[in-house]
Amino acid sequence: MLNRRSLILAGSAAIAAPAISLAQDSRLRFAVGPFQPSPSDTRKAFEPFFRHLAERLGRPYDLVVTNDWAGISVALANGQADIAWMGPWGYVLAHHAGGARAIATVGYDGLPSYHAIILARPGLTIGSWPEGARGLRISFADVGSTSGWLIPTHYFQSRGIDPKTFFRYRDGASHPANVIAVANGQVDLATDFDRNFNGMAERGLVRRDEVRIVWTSEPLPNDPLVVRAGFDPDATAHIQEIVTAITPEEARTIMPPRYTGWVSADHESYRPIEAAGIAVGRLKAKS
Repeated sequence: MLNRRSLILAGSAAIAAPAISLAQDSRLRFAVGPFQPSPSDTRKAFEPFFRHLAERLGRPYDLVVTNDWAGISVALANGQADIAWMGPWGYVLAHHAGGARAIATVGYDGLPSYHAIILARPGLTIGSWPEGARGLRISFADVGSTSGWLIPTHYFQSRGIDPKTFFRYRDGASHPANVIAVANGQVDLATDFDRNFNGMAERGLVRRDEVRIVWTSEPLPNDPLVVRAGFDPDATAHIQEIVTAITPEEARTIMPPRYTGWVSADHESYRPIEAAGIAVGRLKAKS
């Protein structure tokens, strides 16, 4: 079980230096999902981490920023990316489609978990939740998003609600776009996750009084760092050692704000996400 203490202790681990069997001139192909409002914002925020990783491995690299969460899964499954920082549901999709493997979970404010949320216009009257929200306009994120699609879909279905018929439904938006759509009154409700909403509020992109949170999920495992199927096992082990040795102090210089390092992980860390995917019919249980 990952916890705050394990995140802090991970930063003090000494890094061994095993031989890397990748070709000396091989380029590492990194990928990252659409965490920021635009691809250029995401690249600016996340490239210092990937540069640090490539430098420690002594390899040149390319970095692709995907436009949607499902796209990064396809890149891993097709061998177009070697290593990716992605959302939990996207990882589970990549694991089922092509055998991708989680090797670390990122820490945020020292914790390895976060929450899906649903936002509403502050003046909206909802007699009871969720039954009183019938017929309202709701925006989900794209179907590769953990907190923006999978978890709220699973929640509503567990209450006997099909969101596509219960609400005036749409999906496919980015998380920042969902927040802005609620704040501007373009929709009544929208899915998001607490880290994104808090970050947007801190950067002044939205005021906290422009929206209100009407639902919060149970804790979900944070973003994994993932390697594609067949990636060199010695390199994989070394990458895991490098990232789990990043201290909170170092994270402030090479990672986006409030990310505090990594802890080792594997597929078991993401079983709850996998179970939700099976429950909503997007995955088949493995025999």
